[in-house]
This record gives sequence, structure tokens and C-alpha cells, in this order.
Amino acid sequence: MKYVLMMHSAGKSWDKDGLGSWPPEAMEAHLAFLRAFNATLVESGELVEIVALVSPDEMRMVRAKTGGAPAVTDGPYPESKEFLAGFWMVDVESLDRAFELAAHASARPGPDGEPLNTPIEVRAVMSGPRQEM
Repeated sequence: MKYVLMMHSAGKSWDKDGLGSWPPEAMEAHLAFLRAFNATLVESGELVEIVALVSPDEMRMVRAKTGGAPAVTDGPYPESKEFLAGFWMVDVESLDRAFELAAHASARPGPDGEPLNTPIEVRAVMSGPRQEM
């Protein structure tokens, strides 16, 4: 069964308060953790795809307009506190395995080396009979 493991991050800019403000050694530890996690998924044959997204500073919202050009606006809604930073699509034997992988991704190290324990949203990919969560 395929699942998407979505990594959410606080709605902060890259430079000011986000990853870009971390000390270089903390950033390297964070990236090393993610590279090792990704390699484990490749080696196990469970990885379908990895997608990392740009920060909200670079995103645009698009809304169709009847009879005109689409409306394109900067950034997320003002009330957004978190944004989708990226995701892994995995093909695993069970929902429990998807939860196990999500928990591991959640524990990636923060600027002080301690696990971030950020939420990882787990959603089944609709491609056949659904397994209930």
C-alpha cells in the first residue's frame, strides 16, 4: 500500500527563523539524518518518491477567475502557522510500517541536536481498495 508521509514546518522564513538560521554543524547533522533515512528507504525498496518544497516565501496561490486571467497572489494565507515542507511517498506492507517511518522522520535533529518531533502527516494514496486508519 502506498502512503504519503508529509513533513510540516513552522511558518517561518528560511533566513530569519528557519533552517537557514541554524549553525552550519546543526544543519549538516539534520541533512545527514535525512540522507541516511532516505538511503534506508531506498535499500528497503519502500521509497517511491521524495519531494522537497521551497519555503512559503516563494510559493504563489492561484485561483481561477471566470472569464479572465487567473488571480495569482504571494504566499500562504496570513493565518498559516505551518506549511508543507516536503514529503516521501512510500510503498509499505502495512499502515503500522508507515507510522514507524513517519515517527523516525519526525525525530530528525533540530538546531540543538535534540529531536524535533515535528508532526508527520500520514495519508494513504488512493490507488485501489483503501485500508482504514
